[in-house]
Amino acid sequence: MSAIPIPSFIARSVATVAPPSLGSLDATLRSVEATAHRWLIAHSIAILRVSIGAILLGFGVLKFFPGVSPAQGLVEKTTSMLTFGLVPGAIALVLVALLETVVGLWLISGRGMRGAVYLLGAQLVGIMSPLVLLPGRLFAGPHGAPTLEGQYVLKDVIIVGAALVLAATLSGARLSADREQPHA
Repeated sequence: MSAIPIPSFIARSVATVAPPSLGSLDATLRSVEATAHRWLIAHSIAILRVSIGAILLGFGVLKFFPGVSPAQGLVEKTTSMLTFGLVPGAIALVLVALLETVVGLWLISGRGMRGAVYLLGAQLVGIMSPLVLLPGRLFAGPHGAPTLEGQYVLKDVIIVGAALVLAATLSGARLSADREQPHA
């Protein structure tokens, strides 16, 4: 089979186009990375704060409406156990709804951060206590898999981590642009 001849004007134009050098591509990528890094330093804590606030506000508002929150039964049972039955389920649900709504609004607005973090710390005891008090209820799926309630509580582990980051910012801690390269 013979090769198809390439017209000379195409061959000349292809030969004059140099492929991009890896050095210029690397410099471009480093510049994009540095810009993204500066943006993350400036905004990521605020985005974390607003995100966690929105989650708490959303789940808190659901609890004001009996039968709407998927965590209603879990909140009632856990609160009953933590208070030795002194707080009725309906009151516990309203109190937790109020707590989550207030903390969510404070986090979203960025106001009352110290109070929000303290209340969130207290709330985290209640959020995580079903792991200790009701593990059979949380992990009753096939082969010990988490139930819907268990998944609901497990996602709160992320809220714990976020709360720790937000608590660190109360004393003025901020992200910084450390120039040292991480070890691979």
